[in-house]
Amino acid sequence: MAATHVRAVRRKGEVQTIVGTFFGYAVLVFFSLIFIYPFVVQVANSFKSEPEAAANPISPIPSEPTLDAYEKIFWATDLPTWLGNSILITVLVTLGRIFFDSLAGYALARLRFRGRGAVFATIIAVMAVPGVVLLIPKFLVLNQFGIYNSYTALIVPLLADAAGVFIMKQFFESIPPSVEEAARIDGAGTFRIFWSVVLPMARPALITLTILSFQGSWNELPHTLVAVQDPDLYTLPRGIADLVTGSLGSGTQYPLKLGAALLATIPVAIIFVIFQRYFIRGANEGVDKG
Repeated sequence: MAATHVRAVRRKGEVQTIVGTFFGYAVLVFFSLIFIYPFVVQVANSFKSEPEAAANPISPIPSEPTLDAYEKIFWATDLPTWLGNSILITVLVTLGRIFFDSLAGYALARLRFRGRGAVFATIIAVMAVPGVVLLIPKFLVLNQFGIYNSYTALIVPLLADAAGVFIMKQFFESIPPSVEEAARIDGAGTFRIFWSVVLPMARPALITLTILSFQGSWNELPHTLVAVQDPDLYTLPRGIADLVTGSLGSGTQYPLKLGAALLATIPVAIIFVIFQRYFIRGANEGVDKG
């Protein structure tokens, strides 16, 4: 009798576990579909004709797929120019952030100097300030220095960012100081210790910073609005924004706009897929060290 009761209780517990698991997965699938559906609509509309996209904009399947939007993007817009500018600026900005954010993070983590706490507090404060608040001051500074409407204006102000400095500082502080002390005993200077000893150990943080910097600089739009005016200096986000405003004529032009936006997301997706396992591994290592 007791054994029968135990089996019944166990069976009831298994049923509850299965129901709970099924309900949990159902909730996850529901919210995943909500998250993914706008992207599906974007892809579908890029392969629709203009009348079909205007009549059925949220339909996930085009009735008569066409490449007219992509042909127009490549032949009727300055996409090659936008793409070249974005690649140049993104590569330079990403390399600059990796170098300067690492230097600043190491200095704040290891060097002892007057005002170090105030500098770090200022960096935290900058992270809390909405970027839109700084747009007008950025324009005034760029104009005052005579670099407005140039590649310099697009690149130099973005070469370092507060979030990157914060990430690198936190990671450097997790590295045991004994490693640096051993290198210092061998006669290495501060920069040599940073470059040859500490920086290679910061690979997880560097990969994280690379992904965030690439994504941020590739998708940067507000800064380009106040930095340049010449169409030859437009990046992909600025060019797509120009399309959205109707620069190629009247009509909704959903296929054209969404097709251009889809092309702009491909490089970021490729970078994330390539570095995904390193990014996750770095995050796990950071948790273990913490």
